[in-house]
Amino acid sequence: MTTDRGWKGAEPPAMDRSADLAMSFLKEEYEDSPVHASSLGLTAYDERLDDVSAAAFERRKTSDLEWLMRFRAVPDDGLGGATIDRDFLISILRGREILHPHEMWKRQPATYLNPGLQGVFSLFLHRLRPERELADAARSRLEQVPAAIEHGIANLDPALTPPIYVERAIAQARAASRYARELVPGEVQDASSREKLAAAGASAARAFEKFATYLQDLQKKASGKYAVGEAVYTALLREKELLPYDARQLRERGREQYDLLAAELRRLAKEIAGHEDWVALLHELNKIHAPDPEGMRREYEEWTERARAFLRDTGLVTLPPGENCLVEPSPHFQRPVIAVASYNRPAAFTDSLTGHFFVPFPPDGTPKEEIDKRLEGNCTHGIPTTSVHEAYPGHHWHLVMAKSHPSHVRRAFSTSYFSEGWALYAERAMREQGFFEDPRQELYQVEATIFRAARIVVDTSLHLGEMSFDEGVKFMMERANLTAPNARAEVGRYCSWPTQASSYLTGMLEILDIRTRFLAMKGRSDIRALREFHDAITSSGALPTTLAARSIGA
Repeated sequence: MTTDRGWKGAEPPAMDRSADLAMSFLKEEYEDSPVHASSLGLTAYDERLDDVSAAAFERRKTSDLEWLMRFRAVPDDGLGGATIDRDFLISILRGREILHPHEMWKRQPATYLNPGLQGVFSLFLHRLRPERELADAARSRLEQVPAAIEHGIANLDPALTPPIYVERAIAQARAASRYARELVPGEVQDASSREKLAAAGASAARAFEKFATYLQDLQKKASGKYAVGEAVYTALLREKELLPYDARQLRERGREQYDLLAAELRRLAKEIAGHEDWVALLHELNKIHAPDPEGMRREYEEWTERARAFLRDTGLVTLPPGENCLVEPSPHFQRPVIAVASYNRPAAFTDSLTGHFFVPFPPDGTPKEEIDKRLEGNCTHGIPTTSVHEAYPGHHWHLVMAKSHPSHVRRAFSTSYFSEGWALYAERAMREQGFFEDPRQELYQVEATIFRAARIVVDTSLHLGEMSFDEGVKFMMERANLTAPNARAEVGRYCSWPTQASSYLTGMLEILDIRTRFLAMKGRSDIRALREFHDAITSSGALPTTLAARSIGA
């Protein structure tokens, strides 16, 4: 992809050559990942589903390595601020290169479920086109689901597939079937469009059911390992996330933070209940929760608005005009595999500033005892912290601010070490400013942070091969205040996504260090200086923290 910038035969400046290279890369990315492109608001890709054939994965592997070499060959001279985008793309491509030998497409059944689910869901979530066009695009994607499932059946290798991956995917495939057959047609009003969508949904549902049956058989034979190993984990930290430590150093950091936070929890427990047993106190307070999932959603909605009002009143951040955060039940197909709150940002290449905060509803058919356990995991005194994390000034506010950056690279890509680090930092900043007025709310804010320290310990230990799945579940129940179903869902996620669970607290600590340097540079730490820091670093995107610091001169 080339661009005529009026150079009239002269060699274009290095910055422009780099920008053109980046745009060419992005165009290829969108062609290879049309579901991702749609989620960004690029509607030209709405009718297509990702190619998940073995040949496509091999082609992408070769392409990734070629692009990595091309970006590494771009010199610093003349790039100016564009060096950050170049270095960001190098980190992304290097992360892929590190994981290529792991061949996740032969191991992870969700590879063949997620495009069809997210690809249809995001169309109706953002509604960027007239309803009839959306219905046609969704129908087209649903019609491609059976082929994707056939590729999954052909590609998955029992010797490489971990049993926990299969267990999670069976539940997701069953939820996907109901979503495609029953829920998707209800997204449109026109009877003709709904009828066509129902037919495509029924076909997709049968494919999802076939996959669930296949996975049940695969579960008996699956013997793969989820641990990526110390070398891979360390390489991802240092070369993808651009951090200065290895897997064992990160685990030690997590343990140190856990001990510091446990001391703070003992102090708060003493203040609240007259004893230092914070675990027992949390178990007691967990019983205070909404009577049902809808009541839980209403509590989240109320605290989301309270957090927004606090920001408006204090001036801790700048609230962009027109931004809005909707608090909604989590999508049906996510409920079997995600037991915590989540957020879906506004499409990056649109003018929309409306985000979606998803409250963790239980799957259909969940027994009352397990629903109660889920509600305990979203108790009344913990909801303020989660509302801050997901909405204000956490994910929603950050990602609305990030949309203002002109770089297409930074709108299209992110790292959880910044985005999740920022959301945890947001909790701390709100506590510093007095948002949590009840000591029980403070207790849960610190508990949310120690939970992230526990995540570091478990995530690193799982992938170093020094902790089993069941040991990880036990650790999260005993040391992180999780109920059994939530702990199992959490640890299953860590097995599937190495290094991500460690990103929250790690990123927060890095952002705190950047804040210290920024405020020292400014020579003040008042609310105006804090707002300047918050606005500047979030507007830079969701970069690796080293690059985020460079972007604001800290």
